[in-house]
Amino acid sequence: MPFIGILYLCNHTTAIKMKNCTIALVLLACMALTLTACKNSRKKTVDEDPSIGLFDRKSAERITAQTNDSRSQISASERGRKMEIPAPMKGAQEMLLKREGYYVSYNTGRRVPNWVAWHLTADHTSGKHYRDGQVFTEDKDVEWPRATDNDYYRSHYDRGHMCPSGDNKWSEKAQTESFLLTNVCPQNHALNKGDWNDLEIQCRYWAKRMGDLYIVAGPIFYNGVRKTVGKNKVAVPDAFFKVILSDGRKAKAIGFVYPNQGGHQDMDRCVSPVDEIERVTGIDFFPLLDDRVEDVVEAASNKRMIDEWNIEKAVEYYNNKNY
Repeated sequence: MPFIGILYLCNHTTAIKMKNCTIALVLLACMALTLTACKNSRKKTVDEDPSIGLFDRKSAERITAQTNDSRSQISASERGRKMEIPAPMKGAQEMLLKREGYYVSYNTGRRVPNWVAWHLTADHTSGKHYRDGQVFTEDKDVEWPRATDNDYYRSHYDRGHMCPSGDNKWSEKAQTESFLLTNVCPQNHALNKGDWNDLEIQCRYWAKRMGDLYIVAGPIFYNGVRKTVGKNKVAVPDAFFKVILSDGRKAKAIGFVYPNQGGHQDMDRCVSPVDEIERVTGIDFFPLLDDRVEDVVEAASNKRMIDEWNIEKAVEYYNNKNY
């Protein structure tokens, strides 16, 4: 019917023919654009949302098809959509837990996480829900024996967050859950309050500038568990890793490894290729990336990562803003 009306306008009278035909052409162009937009909007799916242009559907289908542990709180389909979640681990104890602000692969034998993963957006870098009044709490979703607060008492180790409190101020529930001991490892006090905290602040700085980041952090055990703390034998890591992915105009990733000891180290000296951290930990990071993109970003040299990420200390920047 709209097209018949347009033809009628074009042939009604000679005097207004040109004017009406111009109007008709504008209307046709608008209708064509509307139809195209509707068609394109129908093409977009949830699976494409995590990283448009970088998302590898075949990898997502493979991960979704794998059977999760019956104790897992993460569905197979969810794992096949979330860019930050690593691939299922091979030969390691793994219980998957879902929290408001992060995901956990918990190792029931070591009583610490294998990894903790989260999507840090610019909006999540600030909020009104501070850590004041929060207490570390044992996670009742995991079986005994499990880490308790008493295990850390007089251990000379801090309860070191993997997903930091500072990344969870956007939600009261997220802030509270960041203090669950399944998100914690025994960490050297100087590292926890110093270099590791600096890296956490740096990530929030990057997230504000870039819009969002996909982050995975966790412990490293080079030769198995050599030391434990507490009655429940909570494993003490040799070091800690953090890998970060930005999927902006040009995908880039960077990795860090910090020994679990005191003393200051410049951030650029702790940079490590992501594929090297994969080799040491046995974790396959960012498996939903297109393989060609993944190969490039995970094999980047230290110099390239330092240059691409323009590494700089952001502690003073955030302190000045009462962050």
